[in-house]
Amino acid sequence: MPHAQRRPQRRPGCAQQQPELRTSSAAWLEGVLSMFEAEGLDVPSLLREAGFDPDSLHRQNARVPVDEISVLWQLAVARAGKPTLGLHRDLAATHSKLGTVGHAMACSADLGAALTRLTRYMAVISDATAFSMRPEARGAWMVMEHTGGSLPIPRQRVEYALLTVFMQCQWLTRRELQPLAMEFVYPPPADDRLHREAFGCPIRYNAPANRLLLSAADMAMPLPTYHPTLGEMQEHLLDDQLNLLGQTTTGNLVCAEIARRLPHGEPRRQDVAAGLGLAERTLQRRLQEESVSFQSLLDRTRRELAQQYLAEDRHTLTDVADMLGFVDSSNFFRACKRWFGLPPAQYRARIWDTPALAH
Repeated sequence: MPHAQRRPQRRPGCAQQQPELRTSSAAWLEGVLSMFEAEGLDVPSLLREAGFDPDSLHRQNARVPVDEISVLWQLAVARAGKPTLGLHRDLAATHSKLGTVGHAMACSADLGAALTRLTRYMAVISDATAFSMRPEARGAWMVMEHTGGSLPIPRQRVEYALLTVFMQCQWLTRRELQPLAMEFVYPPPADDRLHREAFGCPIRYNAPANRLLLSAADMAMPLPTYHPTLGEMQEHLLDDQLNLLGQTTTGNLVCAEIARRLPHGEPRRQDVAAGLGLAERTLQRRLQEESVSFQSLLDRTRRELAQQYLAEDRHTLTDVADMLGFVDSSNFFRACKRWFGLPPAQYRARIWDTPALAH
């Protein structure tokens, strides 16, 4: 029998102000559930235990809240008694469902262009997941970040998502790629043999980010499925989906830029405008047209990130205050009281204060 496992859960009345709901596509979740089934799990029973309506997955353009997906992952890991659930190349290659985003990637000229499209359209798959490419001397890091939920993101979910992207890269290029490095923010497992087999490279743990490094030669590799006209058609479809999700608003672009700058201190409006290639007056006008203020977007971004950071016990409260750009911890304390009705330490304890679930 696997050991008992805690399932963090929000309690009614924990938050005074509800954040914007972040979601993933039901199509992506269907792929994850088929992977669970391949791993020997009873998926209908898993969905019932999570209080999940399976019919909701089949509605057109259905989306699933990020916390519901985290709960499904945590229950699945506990039921399977397998801390490496999904960590196998064949599973990631067979069961991932990238949909139109995957088709657009396949129409790109080279692997770098395909990953640039993934960066642009990741919100269609999940607007709770930020995927970015960060160049460095040897090539480029593929970086995966999650936000928008109040529950800890199970490490297995992150590992499976990065492995899925890596396997997509191999399928796109029709080559066996060799990553230069792999990093996870989590502590090392007792035995990371399966991790090294899955990613095919040395792995560093307790790192600043979840990311995988590909060489410059791999990034420049041409794709045999390159089709510029079809790629443009796929982009038009994806742009429409981003618009439906509200991901192309100036407010959302501002939030992303604020999140990027917060670890270096509270960003000024003129700096965010410059980062978006806009004059400050233009940014102000566009935000007024959307009936939002820069200060409200700063507060919203901090609140969402605070939920994420406080759910991860690897961050001290002082670290969280610093990462949110507060000049001192007292300002962070007051903000948490306003956002959640609780100071940060009590809010963190509340997230985890649920009975252990035996499976």
